[in-house]
Amino acid sequence: MEAFALDLRVMQRTPLTPEHVECIRELGEERRFKKGETVVAAGDAADAFFYCEEGEIEAVDPVTDEAAFDSYIGPGQFIGEISFLNKGAWGISMRAREDTRCIVTPREDMLDLMARVPEISDIVITVFAARRRRVIEEEKSGLIVIGAERDAKLRSIASFAVRNKIPIREYELGSPEATAALTAAEGKCDAPALIFGRDQVLYEPTIRDVARAVGLDMPLGEDAGFDVVIVGAGPAGIASAVYAGAEGLKALVVEDQVIGGQAGTSSRIENYMGFPTGISGADLCFRGEIQAMRLGTRFVMPRRVSEIEKTDAGYRITLNDGESVRCKAVIVATGVQYLQLPIPRLSDFEGAGVYYSATDSEARYCKGSDAVIIGGGNSAGQAAMYLSRYANHVHVLIRGESLATSMSAYLSNRLRQDPRITLHFMTECTGLDGDDALQTVEIHNKKEDAKTTIDARALFVMVGAVPKTEWLCGLVKLDNRGFVLTGRDYGGGSSYETSAHGIFAVGDVRSGSVKRVASSVGEGSVVVSHVWQFIHDIEKSA
Repeated sequence: MEAFALDLRVMQRTPLTPEHVECIRELGEERRFKKGETVVAAGDAADAFFYCEEGEIEAVDPVTDEAAFDSYIGPGQFIGEISFLNKGAWGISMRAREDTRCIVTPREDMLDLMARVPEISDIVITVFAARRRRVIEEEKSGLIVIGAERDAKLRSIASFAVRNKIPIREYELGSPEATAALTAAEGKCDAPALIFGRDQVLYEPTIRDVARAVGLDMPLGEDAGFDVVIVGAGPAGIASAVYAGAEGLKALVVEDQVIGGQAGTSSRIENYMGFPTGISGADLCFRGEIQAMRLGTRFVMPRRVSEIEKTDAGYRITLNDGESVRCKAVIVATGVQYLQLPIPRLSDFEGAGVYYSATDSEARYCKGSDAVIIGGGNSAGQAAMYLSRYANHVHVLIRGESLATSMSAYLSNRLRQDPRITLHFMTECTGLDGDDALQTVEIHNKKEDAKTTIDARALFVMVGAVPKTEWLCGLVKLDNRGFVLTGRDYGGGSSYETSAHGIFAVGDVRSGSVKRVASSVGEGSVVVSHVWQFIHDIEKSA
């Protein structure tokens, strides 16, 4: 979908046809707005589609109360963006530039129309995606993070937002921009804070506060019954979400951290077919997420599955906040997580110099300093290439004597040829130091028995693969490392079914899987046919 990179003003030249508008008119109602009247406010539920027939609508900067962009919505155009697909919230306020008349169509009716008329869906999704891209690039969001450079929790929130493609603005505490934003919101100007909209100020925000504000963390309510629940939103989980929606299954994806999983931390994947110049893991998975939402799959996050139990009708899944959902089948796609190494003071600096991903949010803290990466896999190599554009120098610590078995040849060759990257073989991190944030990293070369101290404000831990399977509560068979066993040899009815009928596993969490993005996408795609057959069989026998 090359339209992701296009500007909003280009998108405005692909209007809906008169036939499309008539379809929308039949489902909606006419609504009028006076000049200066708010059409939607930041934080409002994105539960309706607004098609402008007369007048003009503009996005509003919450700090200045002026127009946020140099363009606006006019007759023949519509307002909205990607959050509309997932029952999200408006990220920025919109108001009438002059007296305006719109057709307002309920979200569910509009989504049904988009499913029935693919041409409408193509136009709407293309515009929505381009708008999200533009808001991110121009930092015009109504979600403002102030003081992340001083507050580790706010750094984590900013990272969560960036990795989930949630538009934010970041200002340093005490900067003119921060003071203006806090003053406009009637907040304290001397404390790190999160601002949403014009006047919602939080001084001790959590990631879940952000998720609620933008509509990612919504009560499931009446939607608590699903055909399939997909646990995990890495490449395997997202591929399952796309194909489940395409097969007409009512699907829910539960993710406890960020869309993309471990692959989402990869700044550049260069060996995924179809992207000759490479693509970041976050962008690849974001495109898949949009595709899945377009096909009707729902996403909730940051939510974690705490328990799963067998019922007469399938399974009941309990989330970490106590809410539960019913489903006929489960796809386990929780992947693996990096090890938390036994390095002194590691936990002290998590979010304040120690990171487990290398995205735009973390890269900015490497400027003017060296960066250290622990790991010898592809994710570590991709992170080194990306961070070398920001840090003075990048040091990669590898516990073995070579990269031959852990990293793709093309990537290891590029690392060796980059003068801003040094590979330290047979080397480990033995100490960290700093006051409120990381300042130095001590490394130990085991072959030469030599210790060195590096001035570095960022350490990236990208080593190890620990499966996330503790929540399965003994329902399925695991191998001796905790990976899920699948297939007929272990009681499954098909290649990806576990010993518990109706529970399937795909991607990195599956024992014996190939730990590559392409293979995870393949497994996530194929497993849905087995899930569909399983559900069809139980419904037929009921």
